[in-house]
Amino acid sequence: MEKQKNYKWRFANVGGVPRVCIDKGEDIAHLAELDQKMWTVLSCPVKGLELDEKTLALMDYDNDGKIRVQEVVKTADWLTSILKDNNLLLKQTGSITLDDINQETENGKRLYASAKRIVENLGLKDNTITIENTADSMAIFSKTRFNGDGIITPDSTDDADLRATIEACIKAMGALPDRSGADGVDADKIEAFYANCADLTAWQAQANLPYGDDTATVLANYQALNEKVTDYFMRCKLSAFDSNATAALNVSAEQFATISSKNLTAGTDEISAYPLARISTDGLLPLDTAIINPAWQAQFEALKNTCFKADFAKKKAISEADWKSIGEKLAPYTTWLAAKKGADVESLGAELIGKILADNRKADLLALVEQDKALESEANSISEVDKLLHLCRDFFTLLKNFVTLTDFYTKSPDTKAIFQAGTLYIDQRSCDLCIKVSDMDKHNAMASFSGMFLIYCDCVSKTKGTTMKIVAVMTNGEVNNLTVGKNAVFYDRSGLDWDATVVKIIDNPISIRQAFWSPYRRISVWIENMINKRAAEKDAKMMEDTTAKLADAKVPAEGEKPAAKPPFDIAKFAGIFAAFGMALGMLGSACVSVAKGLEGFTWYQYLGILIGILAVISGPSMIMAWLKLRKRNLAQVLNANGWAVNADILVNIIFGATLTKIAKFPKVRVKDPFAEKGVVWKRILWIVILLAAIFAGLYFTNKLERFGLPFGKKECAEKVDTCTEAPAPAAEAPAACADSTIIGE
Repeated sequence: MEKQKNYKWRFANVGGVPRVCIDKGEDIAHLAELDQKMWTVLSCPVKGLELDEKTLALMDYDNDGKIRVQEVVKTADWLTSILKDNNLLLKQTGSITLDDINQETENGKRLYASAKRIVENLGLKDNTITIENTADSMAIFSKTRFNGDGIITPDSTDDADLRATIEACIKAMGALPDRSGADGVDADKIEAFYANCADLTAWQAQANLPYGDDTATVLANYQALNEKVTDYFMRCKLSAFDSNATAALNVSAEQFATISSKNLTAGTDEISAYPLARISTDGLLPLDTAIINPAWQAQFEALKNTCFKADFAKKKAISEADWKSIGEKLAPYTTWLAAKKGADVESLGAELIGKILADNRKADLLALVEQDKALESEANSISEVDKLLHLCRDFFTLLKNFVTLTDFYTKSPDTKAIFQAGTLYIDQRSCDLCIKVSDMDKHNAMASFSGMFLIYCDCVSKTKGTTMKIVAVMTNGEVNNLTVGKNAVFYDRSGLDWDATVVKIIDNPISIRQAFWSPYRRISVWIENMINKRAAEKDAKMMEDTTAKLADAKVPAEGEKPAAKPPFDIAKFAGIFAAFGMALGMLGSACVSVAKGLEGFTWYQYLGILIGILAVISGPSMIMAWLKLRKRNLAQVLNANGWAVNADILVNIIFGATLTKIAKFPKVRVKDPFAEKGVVWKRILWIVILLAAIFAGLYFTNKLERFGLPFGKKECAEKVDTCTEAPAPAAEAPAACADSTIIGE
């Protein structure tokens, strides 16, 4: 189709970032005109996503394991050149009808012919093809003789001789799977088959059999005995060299004694190590089988009945030269065996091989192969129909996660992005933003810049018997109970449960509320650690002092009185008490000073002071958390997993609350029978403390003056009364109030 030069795109804010809208078939048709800088994603991996891996592989034209912008555009152009209505892609159905295919384009014509063949072969009545139909290619081609793969089967011909030859070729050369599912052969197999038949026939014609049909048996037995016979003749030579060595070269009685207690039928290996026969002084090997080592009698008897009978019929013993002459006679046969060709077809038998060569139907078989190959284009287009169906179902889903990311920023709980692997349940929360991790080291290095609280888990499925790693993004709740080693349960998108174990945590703020309490938690932890440290030091010091005292203690001798304890030093402890009292006095003075400083403040001023103190403590933490929460970016997490993200994927506080859901329990009215004792007293204590705080606030703000409990102004009132009774002039009364001592007197 002709594309417009200046296509008018529409944009919307998705996830706080301007993104192009892809919601019409016409938008898909013009993807090539969209500026690559406006794409949300530039590439994504083929594996590890919640999208049919076969669909992604069909789009990976360069087979590099990544889907890139150019490949998405190429796929969009191919699809829109085939379909009449591009809006069909928005329906995301895995089915098409013949009427949906545009026959005015070259791609459409080819796909239409292939789709029509599928409808006819499968007997589809409504002209509708689904992914299930094209998934079984064997069913499509089961009723066709030729299917374009260049492989013929016995069913490819009605000629009985050709069928028999194809079957013989399959038996001898091995089968290739045809698209129909049957066993077949291609042109290479046929060529090799006839070459093997010719080579085997020519080789058999050159046969050299010195012992006729027994030649193979003679060779086998000769080779089996050759080493043993050669050893025998060497022993004879050594005996002739030194007659005193004869006894040592033969089998001794002691050797027989060592095996006499054993089951000799099981000791053949040990017996076979003995000499072939007793040493002869004339250096000849007797042909009497009875005096041959029992372990070798079978092979010796076979030679005696074949080559010995033919070559040494009148001899009762043979020399070393006689034995070597047998080997020389077998040498041409051995050379002929080494030059053997066509062994692959030998199992067919000489008669069938001769008939096949005599009929010479190779040209007819190759013609059948060529006839099958002539349909290659049409048959391959049948595979393209399967590709079309997969893309009709999945392509728009990819666009919503590649160009716009609308599947991620959606309010629908049933719609998830293709990188969301499932849901992790942990610490009374369900975390929906879970992503498979392909490279843990790379992920750790990059994901830390996302500003997100990340939980890495090892997952094990006992149902599948497989393992995988995931990273869960925690965007709501508290983190006190989230620690390495904590167990959880992960459910993948198919609903299969996995045992999950936390292996690593990357700590970042989750919420403003968490940031508000964070300083107090850190102070609490610091105090707890200090107390534990001091207690441990005191305990260690006490143990050290006790051990030292026990080591230095002297045991009094018998009759000797133990040393008297030193008298109580009251002066020493008086100093301690004085210091303690001074500290209490200073503390009390400080409290009084603070109280006087707050004298005269109204209740809302006290409230402002309290808020100011909280702001000083929690403010910096909350501000830092707010800044980080505004910048939480999932792009870094996806980049660490092999994606090339071209725009921010922000997860703000409101959106984050939808990705991690916290358990909400109804108000429980039933009394807990196992409630901790003393809870009532604790409540009463907190109520008393609260009332005391309220009383102190009212008292110090002089709100209780009407009830006879003034604070700070009682003395001034007494001064005014005294001034009234003094004889001084009324005009000087205010000045007299300045010196309470004079007025008092």
